[in-house]
Amino acid sequence: MGTDAPPSTDHPAYTGPAADLSRYAPRTARPAAVSFAMSLGVHAVIALSAILVVWTVTAAPRTDKPDITVSFFDPSPSGEYILLAKVRRPYSYQVPDSDFPETIELWDAKGQLVKSLAEFPLREDIPIEGVQTGPRNYDWRDTAPATLTWTEALDNGDPKNKVPQRDRVLMQSAPFTDAPRELFKTEHRFSGMSWMEKADGVASSGGVCMFSEYDRDRRWTRTWMLDVDTPGAAPVKVFDRSVNDRYNNPGSPLTRRIPSGRSVVRVYNNAVYLVGAGSTPQGDLPFLDRMPLDTLKPERLWRCEKGSYESVVDLLTDDASSFMVSYETPIDPPNYYKRTLAMVDGKPVASDRVRITSFPDPAPELRAIKKELVKYKRADGVDLSATMYLPPGFNPEDVKAGKAKPLPLFVWAYPMEFNDAATAGQVSGSTSRFTIFGGISHLFLLTQGYAVMDNATMPIVGNPETMNDTFVEQIVASAQAAIDKAVDMGVADRDRVAVGGHSYGAFMTANLLAHCDLFRAGIARSGAYNRTLTPFGFQGERRTYWEAVDTYTKLSPFTFANKIKAPLLMIHGQNDSNPGTFPVQSERLFAAIKGNGGTARLVLLPFEDHGYSAKESVFQVQAEMTEWLDKYVKNAPPREPSSDASSQKDAQPAPSQPKPAGQ
Repeated sequence: MGTDAPPSTDHPAYTGPAADLSRYAPRTARPAAVSFAMSLGVHAVIALSAILVVWTVTAAPRTDKPDITVSFFDPSPSGEYILLAKVRRPYSYQVPDSDFPETIELWDAKGQLVKSLAEFPLREDIPIEGVQTGPRNYDWRDTAPATLTWTEALDNGDPKNKVPQRDRVLMQSAPFTDAPRELFKTEHRFSGMSWMEKADGVASSGGVCMFSEYDRDRRWTRTWMLDVDTPGAAPVKVFDRSVNDRYNNPGSPLTRRIPSGRSVVRVYNNAVYLVGAGSTPQGDLPFLDRMPLDTLKPERLWRCEKGSYESVVDLLTDDASSFMVSYETPIDPPNYYKRTLAMVDGKPVASDRVRITSFPDPAPELRAIKKELVKYKRADGVDLSATMYLPPGFNPEDVKAGKAKPLPLFVWAYPMEFNDAATAGQVSGSTSRFTIFGGISHLFLLTQGYAVMDNATMPIVGNPETMNDTFVEQIVASAQAAIDKAVDMGVADRDRVAVGGHSYGAFMTANLLAHCDLFRAGIARSGAYNRTLTPFGFQGERRTYWEAVDTYTKLSPFTFANKIKAPLLMIHGQNDSNPGTFPVQSERLFAAIKGNGGTARLVLLPFEDHGYSAKESVFQVQAEMTEWLDKYVKNAPPREPSSDASSQKDAQPAPSQPKPAGQ
């Protein structure tokens, strides 16, 4: 297919997965930052299909601007102006379309150009985890008729530059002829701003905003409050915490939509309301807090009780005396309810729930599935956790009593990065939620006689600059601990355990099969396996390939394809547009494993992206996963006597206790 014309939309009917690699012609290689879609000339489709349509009260839709490519537009709160971004040629094969040449313009409601705000060339020199130079993040102030805000980098967009402040935020009001006014500077990277509604007290002017900054070195966030309409006002610190600290997450302010159609933070009686997941060592217990703006100390109004999962949807009254919740339990499907608060002995007490909706259980046969939060430790002392799902009728106590056999186990995981062991060991999620399957779900295996260890934590702990140097050792140690826990519970047969994951979880899966003998098989969906093809960083890796050749090589399962002996099923969307996980990643690892005598299967799904949505794809993937695990795990013969199921390849030691970042 040529790149100068849009691809044909006349696709043949689905006839099954594209698993035969010989059917497809080679594609042009491209850098990791470029999506698969770009190589097919999708940019031509975007350019040809973008037409600006302006609606008015008295006139028909206007389509007199067919020659521009609009990537973004947003009307002002007053409706008088339109903030518009236009993509310009030349397009590029080196960067994603978000970094194409772009012009930011301000139009009036009649479609006439008011002002050209900024012009950006092709942005192919942005540093890893950096931002573009010049103005960025244009937006409207939600509490003013027509006032623009934007951000400018003070460090040339490079996080490695040492500067006292990284960003500044500016503001300019209609008619946009006066010089812009600087609102504030941030020590770290500016990460967002919310405006607070006009109300009595501190937010009376509508000029109060909350803004946040992010310290990438510590993975830390700070939130400030500032009245931008008060000359000389200084920002007041509201929150100051690690982004990984779930237990101390204060939650997010509730918002409401105002007549202009914009959403602003709710303010009533000089206070805002916060809702959050409420993570605890026992699981998530959502909450509702009231935070007075004079003290900035949250007051607990309500919290979910243990044994259920209940979260605030919205307030029904300004003073939070009545609010709506979503309520569910392992046997009760999610439904909406009304709650009211009354003061009893000076403390808020919630009434019983009043049902609003009555959605039935869509799959009653799944209620016999059991799930449990399990906690365990890694060899280096890091706390780990997972949700253990058991199929109907299975009781681990029968295994311990010799009345039943342990089950084949499927471990599903996704590695996450942390600066310290304390936050890495925090529990997230809730076993009190209603169990339901949707789309492609590994939980379907519960109906096929498997136990599933879901979201088994795989923390990578250490200094953000170098933590990937021990990635392999840490995931192997985490996998070993997970299997040991499942076996000790009487759930799993150590000789029949498989592992799987999607995207970075697929990368983890292939690495586990390459570096340990803990698993009989693996399932890797939409992964990247050769890190030399993502040379400018991946996930949280900040170094380029040329700065950390050994790490990129060590972390590439492709390098160790000759050691992948456990059967590996790889699934990939043929039109994967996620940077770094283009289909050639799976194609090359598949060829490498087969060429070295290993067992592998590659399933390419036509027309699918990084995730899979077509009904045909969902059925195909579920069938492929089940058949693979039945053959190589559930019905697999015992291991050869010479194979040690708990051994680690290359005799890798368990990681030592990680040190805090910077040490």
